[in-house]
Amino acid sequence: MESLRDGMLVGMGNPLLDISAVVEKDLLSKYDMQPNNAILAEPKHMPIYQELIEKYQAEYIAGGSVQNSLRVAQWILRRPRTAVFFGCVGQDEYARILEERATCNGVNVQYQRSATNPTGTCAVLVTGTQRSLCANLAAANDFTPEHLQSAANQAYLQGAQFFYVSGFFFTVSFESALSVARQAAASGRMFMMNLSAPFVPQFYKNNLEEIFPFVDVLFGNETEAVALAKEFNYGTEDLRAIGKRIAALPKENDKRKRVVIITQGSDPVLLIESGNETIREFPVQKLAPEEMVDTNGAGDAFVGGFLSQLLQGCSVDVCIKCGIWAAREIIQRSGCTFDGEPAFSATAN
Repeated sequence: MESLRDGMLVGMGNPLLDISAVVEKDLLSKYDMQPNNAILAEPKHMPIYQELIEKYQAEYIAGGSVQNSLRVAQWILRRPRTAVFFGCVGQDEYARILEERATCNGVNVQYQRSATNPTGTCAVLVTGTQRSLCANLAAANDFTPEHLQSAANQAYLQGAQFFYVSGFFFTVSFESALSVARQAAASGRMFMMNLSAPFVPQFYKNNLEEIFPFVDVLFGNETEAVALAKEFNYGTEDLRAIGKRIAALPKENDKRKRVVIITQGSDPVLLIESGNETIREFPVQKLAPEEMVDTNGAGDAFVGGFLSQLLQGCSVDVCIKCGIWAAREIIQRSGCTFDGEPAFSATAN
């Protein structure tokens, strides 16, 4: 097992305060939203945040995909400040809540602070066990590459061994993501990325093509993988075939195989490695319907569990098993929340 240290992992993403509520399906129709999807807010969506607060029992939960993953990793690792997070918030009460929750979970947050926009929010509409996300990035959009240039932040970037970025971040500062990806490849460190949502391959295909040579580990779920295959003209919706195509794409650092991990809800997690014809499946133990609260944060938790074991030098098998375990834990609670001692065992199942 590797010994943990401060700042081993750097994550970049959009810090958002989730405004989460259980709603009727009619509200999704009203705002032209789909279950189990994630979109960016357009003008027509703007009233939804106030509506959730005024008409429903909305909860405020620290959110933003990458920040969620780092929070879960820190919870499992039980060692504060192993992970550093970069993203932009406003100068307001929501920013204070976000920082307090993330720091309390052990994440070393190094926010850029926008003087012009409020902290970003994400409306989380929970219908049954499904969730639909609508993100109003606001201040998260104001992240600039200059934030990474300070002496302190350069030290964090140079000291990290692992980097994790969401596809969501492409909408904000692709330049920052690409520069970190290049640095990682040039120095033999690991760069990981999440497809994040179907709209990423749909609207940021060129960015994906540019960054893929530097990606060591790619995470995505089945709908994101199919959306990518459609945009890249793979001519198939078969997840195994898609995973193989992605794994075989050109890679800058050829000393490390590319790993593609595709989650499929309660169906098995697929592991595809470049140069390896065998596609491996990891079973997901189904929860009883009454155990499921909502799936918001399940994908983020999966990555958090994966990262917690990766940082300790565990095999990819153990990393995936911990990801599955973490996702199961989060699904049994509202939003990406957790408490108590993490009880993951690498030898279980």
